[in-house]
Amino acid sequence: MKGKAVLVVGATSSIARALASKMVQQGATLHLTARDVFEAERVARDIALRYSSPVSWSAFEAEDYQSHIDLLQKVTYKLGRLDGVVVALGELGDQHKAQTDFDHAQGIIHSNYTGVVSILTHVANHLEQQKHGFIIGLASVAGDRGRQSNYVYGSAKGALHLFLQGLRNRLSKSNVRVLTVKPGFVDTKMTFGKPGMFLVASPEQVAIAVMKALQKQKNIVYVPWFWFWIMLIIRFIPEPLFKRLKL
Repeated sequence: MKGKAVLVVGATSSIARALASKMVQQGATLHLTARDVFEAERVARDIALRYSSPVSWSAFEAEDYQSHIDLLQKVTYKLGRLDGVVVALGELGDQHKAQTDFDHAQGIIHSNYTGVVSILTHVANHLEQQKHGFIIGLASVAGDRGRQSNYVYGSAKGALHLFLQGLRNRLSKSNVRVLTVKPGFVDTKMTFGKPGMFLVASPEQVAIAVMKALQKQKNIVYVPWFWFWIMLIIRFIPEPLFKRLKL
């Protein structure tokens, strides 16, 4: 990671902040973006102060697709180049509200999928042209099987999983790595106070696992690791039985 120039999108999330800190500690130069530019500035200044490394920041709006190409060009100019991108956008939303309010459902889908596809389309073309780099995309175990408790959010993350899978297939020929991260329950503001949480990991644990997976050139990583086995079981529950479960 030493000397790498990295863009972090959705930088105010707990997982993104933990990842950004790990990357700076390993010698990366960062640019942070988020919808809340004041919080992005606060996070950037905090990381810069803790690790004595300059960190720049700017605003990012997931649904303002036209602005994404300009953002990428400005970040590349500011950093001098671009070696990697972390996309940690995520909005759990309110499943019950989404069931009757399409605008709310659409907002969840745009935040978790179409906004990510937009910025990664430009990033992928840039990295493919320079023939090196990496993309880290945060999907979710929720995308492995649709469940009544969060299927709108889960459908967006499931679509993101397939998008990253296809991107990995395309970019492997250009020496660009694509890592799909599938966290289980993580102690963040997104999950704070939610019922049914168990085996909750800290953002720092997720960040350590992601950095190891990137170093080992893995394609997909479940964090913590045991979520791979949990979701394997859930994926193979027969549909007639699955319909009777309240998950």
